[in-house]
Amino acid sequence: MTASITPTHTDVPSPSSSAARVASTSPTGRGLLDGAWRPRSRDPAVEVPALMDVLDPLWGRITRVAVNPTLWPVVPRKVTVRDRVLKVGWFAPELDPHKALLLFYGTGCFDLSVIPPETAAASAARLMAAACDTAGSPLTATALLAAETARHDDGTVGERPRTVPGTPTS
Repeated sequence: MTASITPTHTDVPSPSSSAARVASTSPTGRGLLDGAWRPRSRDPAVEVPALMDVLDPLWGRITRVAVNPTLWPVVPRKVTVRDRVLKVGWFAPELDPHKALLLFYGTGCFDLSVIPPETAAASAARLMAAACDTAGSPLTATALLAAETARHDDGTVGERPRTVPGTPTS
């Protein structure tokens, strides 16, 4: 897998690419968010390895990832990536549902806003840029998504599908 990361700019590879879609500030931990990540699915076992491929060389070796299970249907305890095992945790009440917490060996802890995979490309680009904006007011990941949703009348930005395709609705 290959990917590039450009500080304060979105990295949105072609839809067929398996590279992680990540935008970041510098890994200083100075704001509420250190960047944004737009996974292609809600499966950490598939998405976390791509994220590691991009961020490990830039920020150091990722040792743990934590997410809020509200938006991730299954959170595995461990993800195997090449020659190592990465621990994955979840914190429901303590962690913003739209944020991933990354722990790096020797360099600290960083927070990424998680842009839901079903978010439209234009909205995702705005959200990724906003998460990297160090000059603006610091917002939580959920506050960023709420602000973007307010821009739209249909309220679909960042909203998890309520039904599984192919299942009957009442």
